[in-house]
Amino acid sequence: MDEDFLINITIAGKKYPLTIKRKDEEIARAAADQLNRKILRYRQHFAIEVDTRDLLAMVAFQLSMNNLEQEGRNDTKPFTDKIQELTAELEGYLGK
Repeated sequence: MDEDFLINITIAGKKYPLTIKRKDEEIARAAADQLNRKILRYRQHFAIEVDTRDLLAMVAFQLSMNNLEQEGRNDTKPFTDKIQELTAELEGYLGK
């Protein structure tokens, strides 16, 4: 049973209703917790009061950079190219 249902998450002190699949509840709540922890870290970092929108922008930027770094690490093209090269070489030896 993977029906949609409504949860409420809180980000930066504001509640948001969110309709999700039951299987996604844990990750949705973990994502909200991660955002709130990062916002709190940025808030504690500055000696002055910083607007919540600015904190959210900094967190979004940090998460975007992390995402782009991960995409670069998950590039399998060099490996698949090498496998194709070795496969062609082996087929040449086997006379295919």
